Amino acid sequence: MDRKLQQEQQQDVSPSHCISLEDIQNASRRIQGIAHRTPVMTSKSLLSGNINCNDDGKSYFFKVEALQKTGSFKFRGALNAIKSELETFQGTSMPVVTHSSGNHAQALALASKLASTDAVTVTATIVMPNNAPMVKKAAVEDFGAKIVMVENTNEAREEEADRIVETTGAVFVHPSENPRVIAGQGTVCLEFVEQVRELNAGVDLDLVIIPVGGGGLASGNLVCLRGLLGNKVKIVLAEPSELDDAKRSFQAGELLKHRPDNELSSVADGLKTTLGPNTWPIVRDLADDIITVSEEEILIATKLVWERLKVAIEPSAGVGVAVAKSAEFHLKYPKSSGIENVGIILCGGNVDILKISAMMKELGL
Repeated sequence: MDRKLQQEQQQDVSPSHCISLEDIQNASRRIQGIAHRTPVMTSKSLLSGNINCNDDGKSYFFKVEALQKTGSFKFRGALNAIKSELETFQGTSMPVVTHSSGNHAQALALASKLASTDAVTVTATIVMPNNAPMVKKAAVEDFGAKIVMVENTNEAREEEADRIVETTGAVFVHPSENPRVIAGQGTVCLEFVEQVRELNAGVDLDLVIIPVGGGGLASGNLVCLRGLLGNKVKIVLAEPSELDDAKRSFQAGELLKHRPDNELSSVADGLKTTLGPNTWPIVRDLADDIITVSEEEILIATKLVWERLKVAIEPSAGVGVAVAKSAEFHLKYPKSSGIENVGIILCGGNVDILKISAMMKELGL
C-alpha cells in the first residue's frame, strides 16, 4: 500500500468507519453555493413496458448528478477535500495532485480553480495515462490544471504522483479512498432525501439504488442514508456483471479485487475501480444488497433515460436504472414488500454519444 493512501486512512477515522453523518453535513456546508444542488426527476413511464415485467406500481425518483459541475458527482468530493485542506493551510499557494483519467481528474481541476481565493491559490496537477481521450485532457487543461502524462499502468501513475508529492509538497487527493472525498460524495443523498420529501408530501424513499465502482459514491451515501433514515431504507448497489468485484467481496465477506483474467471491458468504464480499505468496510456493513447487470441491460437502460428523461447520462449511470429494470430486483423488492418509493442516483453524464450510440445500434436497440 502506498504511503499517501496510508496517510489518508489515518485522517478523521472513526472506530468503525472513516466518516460519519456529521462529516457529510459539514461537507454540505463547505460546498454550498459552489456545487450544484442537482435536480430530482420522476418517471413511471421509464420503467413501464419493462423487459422483465409490466408496470410495478412503484414511484421512481432520479437524482441527476449528470448535471453537476464537470458532469458527475465527483465534483462534490474533490471540492470538499480541497476546502477542508484550506481551513488549516498556511501559505499563499496550495498544490494538489491526483492520478485519474476520468471524472475525478476534471473534478479536481475545476474544484481547485473555484476554491481558490484572493489569499490562497490552489494549483492542481493531474497524472494521466498517455492513452487518455483528448476530450478529457482538454477539459482538465481548460479548468487550469497541469497534466503530467505517464504510461498506462497503475504503477506508473502512482509513482509519478508520489514523486510530485515528494518534490512539491502537494496534497494528494485519492479519487475514492480519501475520507473528505467520501464525505463530499455523501452530500448527494443529503439533498436527495430532502428533495423527495418535498416532492412526495413528506414521504421518504423506501429503497435507493447507487452505482458502485471504487466506492466513494456508494460509501458516502450509505453513511448518509443510514444516518438519516436508519434501517427503514433498503440500499442496493448496482454493478456491471463484467466488473463484479464489489458483489464478490460482499458475498465472500472479504475485500476482493477483479479476477486476474478480467479484461475490464464493460461499457460502464467509470466503474472499473475496485473497493479499497476505506470504502469496503462501509459497503460490507451498511449495504443491503448488490445486484449486477449485463452489458446489454446497461445499454438498454441508458437509451431509455436518453429518450424518456431527456438526460444524456453515461452508461455508468445507466447501471442503476438497469438494476431497477431487472428481474432479480423485482423478485426481491416487490411493491407488496413495502417498497413503493425508489430512488436512483444518475451518477454522471460524461459520455461519447456517438460511440455509445453505435454500440446500441449493433445490438439492434
